[in-house]
Amino acid sequence: MLNENKELKTYYSIAEVAEMFNVAGSLLRYWESMFPNINPQKAGRGIRQYSKEDIEEIRLVYHYVKEKGMTIEGARNAIDRLKSGETNVAEVNHRIEAIDRLKSVRDELQRIGKELQELSL
Repeated sequence: MLNENKELKTYYSIAEVAEMFNVAGSLLRYWESMFPNINPQKAGRGIRQYSKEDIEEIRLVYHYVKEKGMTIEGARNAIDRLKSGETNVAEVNHRIEAIDRLKSVRDELQRIGKELQELSL
């Protein structure tokens, strides 16, 4: 999900994070209000600066809410179980990484499909 050049950065803007997850900035602000572990620093004029830790928290929320279809409360409970050790962190991370890889494969296949359609025209 993160591009290689961006991995060198310490902080990310709300626009960059929204693009990483293909969500609106308003959704990130909402999640910030619902999940206390998402706590970006605020620079001058209230500009949010997301750390890698914030992005990992967003990644968990995204996984539970968007990919698994949980409610906010359900996602909060799942994250609490994860943090308390009731749920295997490695297993959840493995699932998230597998989903990310599958999305990359899907995107590549869609790109190839478009190229093939253009060639057959």
